[in-house]
Amino acid sequence: MNSRLIRSAISFSAIFEVAMDTLLSSIEMLARWDVIAALLIGSIGGVLVGAMPGVGAAVAIAIVLPVTFSLEPIVGLTALLGIYGSSMFGGAIPAILVNTPGTPVNALTTYDGYPMTKRGESRRALSLAYSASFYGAVISIVSLLLLAPVLAKIAPMFGAREIFLAALLGIVLVIVTHRGQVLPAAILACLGIFLQTIGIEPSAYSQRFTFGQTWLQSGIDLIVVVLGLFAISQALVLVMSEDKPVKLPEVEKIGFFTQMRDLWVFRRIATVASALGVICGMIPGVGEFMSQFMSYAYAQRTSKTPELFGKGNPEGIVASEAANNSVPAAAMIPLLALGIPGEELTAMMLAVFYVHNVIPGPQLFAQHLDFIYALYISLFLLNVIVVTFLFFSTKTLMKVMLIPDRFLGIMIFTFSLIGIYTLRNSLTDIAIASAFGFFGFILKRLDLPTSPIILGIVLGKLMEDRLRTAMARVRVPWDFIDRPIAFILFSMIVLALGAQIWTVIKDRKTTGEKS
Repeated sequence: MNSRLIRSAISFSAIFEVAMDTLLSSIEMLARWDVIAALLIGSIGGVLVGAMPGVGAAVAIAIVLPVTFSLEPIVGLTALLGIYGSSMFGGAIPAILVNTPGTPVNALTTYDGYPMTKRGESRRALSLAYSASFYGAVISIVSLLLLAPVLAKIAPMFGAREIFLAALLGIVLVIVTHRGQVLPAAILACLGIFLQTIGIEPSAYSQRFTFGQTWLQSGIDLIVVVLGLFAISQALVLVMSEDKPVKLPEVEKIGFFTQMRDLWVFRRIATVASALGVICGMIPGVGEFMSQFMSYAYAQRTSKTPELFGKGNPEGIVASEAANNSVPAAAMIPLLALGIPGEELTAMMLAVFYVHNVIPGPQLFAQHLDFIYALYISLFLLNVIVVTFLFFSTKTLMKVMLIPDRFLGIMIFTFSLIGIYTLRNSLTDIAIASAFGFFGFILKRLDLPTSPIILGIVLGKLMEDRLRTAMARVRVPWDFIDRPIAFILFSMIVLALGAQIWTVIKDRKTTGEKS
């Protein structure tokens, strides 16, 4: 018995020592002036971008992305994570004060935030949004730091077949989560998969879909498509919109500790919303919107005053903001562990990995756990920076909302063209990006999603590469799913498709009964 205890103690001591070494290595990786500068610029810049209605994190990351290619991976990713993680903080400001969400995921915050502003409780609404966002982010980061060693053991179990099926599941989930737009989302995802096949085929070096055009031999660059679909298309939207006068409300003063104590009253809702955000963030294609609506529905169903939701109930703000800010850290899990992005923002970050020849996947968790910890610590630090910055500078930051839309559009368009040209000094890239910008503008006008195209490009390439590797060991179809993880992933794909078919049949029956 004593020998078992001794062995257990030695084993625990060894694990603790390895964990501490990894943590210290991560801190050392972050304790550099360029990483700290990237963290500050990304964090505060993300807040500013989020506070500008009509811009959003996707546009900002698309513009900054070409710059990060010349930086070290930890520096570039820290800057992008800063924008990604802080934009939703800033997006709550116009959502609450002028009923205009700064980013799309802040739309639910307007339901209860703006009515509180009309009652003269704007500062309380903002402080609840900030503190709930911070709480959700910290819960997400802590839970995922604890999960990192487990993921390091599970990740090596994923071979070529498993990663192919996981990528296919990601595409299926991205499509089926676009309720009411499943067919357009599927078509756009297939378009993305097709786009990544253009150029020189990597194994036989044959030309695919180039039609004799030399400028297509190098393929369609992901960053060019990203800048076109997100930045240039949004610039066109802003330039063609009318500048509307914005009247900023007065924001009363509330002490810092009073603001933080206010969240403690709603700690149950904040905790459940954060947990839902973590779960939804880890599933590709689900993300902020699903976690928000689930947490908002939970808060309303369990509230003592459900009739006040949509009329200025603080619980609605806490549920919405805690849920959407717990997603970014969780969304990094499929990206880092399997190289599978869950939505367009993590797909853009994947490009930084590829440029620096750092390949996300099982080996990254197994061999570079300190790098993973460094990214999560930087996520925690950016949330501390952002919430401190916001609590003391909201009144000044509100003036960002006064910038005219057309001026913003011109600035986005200019920076986008500069970023595209600096990639390869190519006018052809500018022409391709402009074409995708016009296409993205049409999609926005038709209220159709653009993210399936980006995910189709990224996941399509991953699926093609892994399928080619996997087929060397497959003799009959059953061999493809003869391992436990592969069979589970295949079952999830079948269930997702089956659920979607059942939903379509059910909706048609309901429509037939009404008619």
